[in-house]
Amino acid sequence: MNPAAVPQSRFKRILFCTDFSESADAAFDFALDAAIRRPDSTLYLLHVIHEPDAQYWKSQLAEVENINAEAKKAIDAKVAAAYLSRIPKGMDVKAEFRIGPDAATILEFAKAAHVDVIILGRHGHSSVGKALFGSVAEKIVRKAECAVLVVPLSYAKGAPG
Repeated sequence: MNPAAVPQSRFKRILFCTDFSESADAAFDFALDAAIRRPDSTLYLLHVIHEPDAQYWKSQLAEVENINAEAKKAIDAKVAAAYLSRIPKGMDVKAEFRIGPDAATILEFAKAAHVDVIILGRHGHSSVGKALFGSVAEKIVRKAECAVLVVPLSYAKGAPG
């Protein structure tokens, strides 16, 4: 195919959702590939803290000042170590975190940011991962107003599926 004949991609705003599980890390490769192939795109990295989990930790750590700031610092460090270190220089990347119900929070973020494609892994292994990338992936696929790529861990690892 003639490269000049390839239509311009509609995927300008790419949303990668993570729970820091193995499946999310595998899906990141797909999100990064999509962004690299579209030099004028924006890659959003989103981690949603499930609201009941956030409330639990706030109640346990009520005596700690600036708990939200400390939580954000810890998430920022995880995002930097797991993802930002792999992003080529000059790529437009925005790392975000939100607190709320998983699927609804992801869908609200996608709509507000005018996201063109949501990329997430399937079958997280943490307790949050099982919630975030099990039934949540299904809700996102059903309700998203944009394209959704759900990457099974077995596929990402190259296993026949």
